[in-house]
Amino acid sequence: MSNLMMILDILVILGLVVSAILAVHFEKLLSAVIALCVTGLFAAAAFLIMHAPDVAISEAAVGAALCPLIFIVALKKIRGGDDK
Repeated sequence: MSNLMMILDILVILGLVVSAILAVHFEKLLSAVIALCVTGLFAAAAFLIMHAPDVAISEAAVGAALCPLIFIVALKKIRGGDDK
């Protein structure tokens, strides 16, 4: 059971790092916002693995749902629906 949890921890941390690097690397802003949303989901999963369900729910609500939504609305208003 311990090996399974260690593998799960490594996969979540790897996903967190890869999605964060992709969020910085993408040139299109909408793609970067979506990668940021995925980063928030991995962070929520990491908190859930660490037995902090209240923090995981907060991170999922704010980091993976609310912030990307605000960014997408702001991008649409600033660029008039233009992506890039």
